[in-house]
Amino acid sequence: QVQLVESGGGLVQAGGSLRLSCAASGGTSRIYAMGWFRQAPGKGREFVGRIVKSGGRPSYADSVKGRFTISRDNAQNMVYLQMNSLKPDDTAVYYCAADASYSSSYYNPSVYDYWGQGTQVTVSS
Repeated sequence: QVQLVESGGGLVQAGGSLRLSCAASGGTSRIYAMGWFRQAPGKGREFVGRIVKSGGRPSYADSVKGRFTISRDNAQNMVYLQMNSLKPDDTAVYYCAADASYSSSYYNPSVYDYWGQGTQVTVSS
């Protein structure tokens, strides 16, 4: 099992920034990639970004590209989501997720094996 715990959410004004953290524990050697997803009220879970543990450039949804940045610290089993130029449409519960294997459909939440509890991000006007 892998346990994931998100932190860093909160209330921020439009144009502001937040950095979310996700701490992984347990069987972290099983992790191939980490993803970030978000879910706004009344909407489905939406892909935000993903980073492969071994390296390479992260992938991002078009809606956040150029504003959000994923980084990792494998030694500490941490992954981060730096969110800049936040918009009210970014308001959602943000989840980190771990994928134990490669998938070309990394934007699909169903391919991920482990999920955190989520952290609320609210962006005001």
